[in-house]
Amino acid sequence: MISRRKFIQTTSAAGTSFLLAPQISKAAGFFRGSPNEKVVLGMMGTNSRGLYLAQSYAKIPNVEVGYICDVDSKVVDKTIEEIFKITGKRPKGITDIRKMLEIKDIDAVVVAPPDHWHAPATIMACQAGKHVYVEKPCSHNPHEGEMVVEAAKKYNRLVQMGSQRRSFSNVQLMVKELHDGVIGRAYYAKGWYTNNRASIGHGKQVAVPANLNYELWQGPAPRKPYQDNLIHYNWHWFWNWGTGEALNNGTHELDVIRWGLGVDFPNKVVSTGGRFHYNDDWQTPDTQNILYNFPNNTAAEWESRSCNGYNIERLSRGVIFYGDKGTLFYGSGNGYQVYDPANKLVKDVKDDTKVDGNNKVSPTEALDGFHMKNFIDGVRGVAPLNCPIEIGFKSTLLPQLGNISYRVDRVLHIDPTNGHIQNDPEAEKLWSREYEKGWEVKV
Repeated sequence: MISRRKFIQTTSAAGTSFLLAPQISKAAGFFRGSPNEKVVLGMMGTNSRGLYLAQSYAKIPNVEVGYICDVDSKVVDKTIEEIFKITGKRPKGITDIRKMLEIKDIDAVVVAPPDHWHAPATIMACQAGKHVYVEKPCSHNPHEGEMVVEAAKKYNRLVQMGSQRRSFSNVQLMVKELHDGVIGRAYYAKGWYTNNRASIGHGKQVAVPANLNYELWQGPAPRKPYQDNLIHYNWHWFWNWGTGEALNNGTHELDVIRWGLGVDFPNKVVSTGGRFHYNDDWQTPDTQNILYNFPNNTAAEWESRSCNGYNIERLSRGVIFYGDKGTLFYGSGNGYQVYDPANKLVKDVKDDTKVDGNNKVSPTEALDGFHMKNFIDGVRGVAPLNCPIEIGFKSTLLPQLGNISYRVDRVLHIDPTNGHIQNDPEAEKLWSREYEKGWEVKV
């Protein structure tokens, strides 16, 4: 009889959804074990989205949220009690991810700390023999994304990125219809995101709160002094730790766009924008447009306004595909509409799910569980992943290239075979980052 530990360890590197010709690792293959096998999870980063993920995973049958890792002791205590309310069992609290990864009982790690930790923690988890569910974006910069892909292959681990629309049933159907020609040849797509975020003001350097291990919070990032308008959310808007609205939200729309157009890497990217609304510490753009050309004669754009929530095309977020025989409108949930060349509605796939585009934790809460369940099924060996890291990396790279273009203020010419920037040394420097000494990321 195969042991539970051996069963979990023999699951293979990721496949893809059934729409994308699943490729299952020849090295290990999926072990067809019992779906009743318990999977033990360690959660990293549980203040906001991470708390929601912990609560959601705790509701999946035969999944044990066994360990909570966060650098804020108050967050750890709160998460433990929230899981206790659901399961009647209190997980163990841990401060240091390195300590949690030493625990042999953990089968998989859910990574949901700030963006600068996503790739380093994922790589460390793979090295420790754990499978990983990593929130989008999978990396702070493109080179880290490449390293995560390498780590998943090298250590033969499953790594799923939190692009949950890959697991929405009607979105899967929508993409299949696009590829089957429901609007003819889809040659252009537009995605967008709007919000009414307030000013973050000008932070003051103050003493680090007693409940926060700021050294561990910074982890791989070069050290900056603590200030009172940074943690737990506004780090998104500082380049040292965050990636701006383009990766905070745009990753989702751009993933759907890339999927629907059937493209991998662009050949040209340009972005414009700025911090226009407030005069404060916010560094990334609050208003941004990114334009892409792809080698199959298609194009795309993503538009965002972080501080003016006026809807685009009736919604705060969404995607439109334009084809030579019609148009497809996707509003971010689990429904879509198809229009003919005369703009007449010819198909309306209904979605009763309420989507709150401005919800910081989960705009698509009622649907997210399908993606988490898919990850657990992958770990158990009974299903391929819907967003394995190879897919997640390519979708994360699109907004990263947009940010690089914005920061160097010019068009980027891209190698369409691998996504790398060509003939631009200044832009190429932003492909990777500097690390705090002793925290260098290696596969």
